[in-house]
Amino acid sequence: MNDKQEFPTFDICNLNTDKNINELFSVDRFKGYVDSNPHLKQMHNHHYYHLVYFTEGSGEHIIDFESFPVQSGMMYFMRPGQVHQWRFQNKYDGYVINFSANFFDWLGIHSGILNHFSFFKSMQLQHQVTMITNDQSVEVVSIFEQILQEHALNDSTSNLKIATLLLQLFIDVNRFFNPAESSINEYQSVLIHNFKDLIEQFFKEKRLPKEYAEMLYITPNHLNALCKDVIGISAGELIRNRVILEAKRLLVNKNITVSEVAYALNFQDVSYFVKFFKKDTHLTPEQFRKQYYL
Repeated sequence: MNDKQEFPTFDICNLNTDKNINELFSVDRFKGYVDSNPHLKQMHNHHYYHLVYFTEGSGEHIIDFESFPVQSGMMYFMRPGQVHQWRFQNKYDGYVINFSANFFDWLGIHSGILNHFSFFKSMQLQHQVTMITNDQSVEVVSIFEQILQEHALNDSTSNLKIATLLLQLFIDVNRFFNPAESSINEYQSVLIHNFKDLIEQFFKEKRLPKEYAEMLYITPNHLNALCKDVIGISAGELIRNRVILEAKRLLVNKNITVSEVAYALNFQDVSYFVKFFKKDTHLTPEQFRKQYYL
């Protein structure tokens, strides 16, 4: 399957910008960023964190095949590996920041600090999208402008200043809204985080909650109850959702056959994969992919 054409995956160094740029961090005004990178309007993913704040605009933003509105005041946080596409209806502008997790490590700040913020650690897409009020926007715009100025200055301490401003932005936005995960205790938070990481590592091979519970040194009933209490769905559903998501990400590559997708996800029986996929999406794999032909 490696020789098949896939949707684009970008690194920060692939971007066109008139701002200072390196492989760890970039910042720009959104309109200039998109105008300089028209390829970003097609379905794609990237290896970096992606943050966008809109000061004007309309349309939709598709993240991992779920649609969210584009409008003034909307802020998006995206993790590496997520598939997305912009569909604009009118003029748009705002701010965009791209950064590698290694950006913080490089400055002596452990990248694990990102797991403190709901919009980066949550398994629910709606937590990656938030509406900034007019009052809150004053502080948010001020931070973006300071980051732009510091990036243009580009002296020996600029990257450290940018990192502190980014963390200030994350803390402020995290305080603006309060998803359910922020109210759970530290033990529950660590378990959910570790479960999510294990799913990312093993979802192609391990499909049963009991396999993950064993790796977490808890019982399957405990894991299932925790997922229902914190996230609202069962452990098994979380695992299935990740398999379905990967199937969707592969299916939008039109030169990869359904059989290849099934085998890539460790389904030995293609007909069973089709049934598995249709049960969740109410579409066959071919019906689904026709919606997203590149």
